[in-house]
Amino acid sequence: MNLTPRWVSYLAAAGHVAAHWSEVGCMDASDDEICAYARGNGLIVITNDLDFPQILACTGASGPSIILLRGHPLTPQERGTSLLLVLANYSEMLAAGALLSLDWSNRPRLRLLPLK
Repeated sequence: MNLTPRWVSYLAAAGHVAAHWSEVGCMDASDDEICAYARGNGLIVITNDLDFPQILACTGASGPSIILLRGHPLTPQERGTSLLLVLANYSEMLAAGALLSLDWSNRPRLRLLPLK
């Protein structure tokens, strides 16, 4: 909910299946609900909300994978190329379960799940 819905069309144009939470769930859903939905459907959560990594750390869950975008602006025009590279270069690790943080340095930091 904290990223623009423009990411959906941007990712779809690049061949990815994407949905904004506002299209699939209640606007007042908790972060835990969003995680459960993503985990149950094999989806990756792309967010800038630090609560998601905290949920993974506290629960010891092995999913869903989270891509944490840091730094502003968080728009496809400014960050899209970097995100597409991450999705391509780290696809196996994201499929297995990972927390990936991507800031303006464009050097992704990756931790495999579950977090210990």
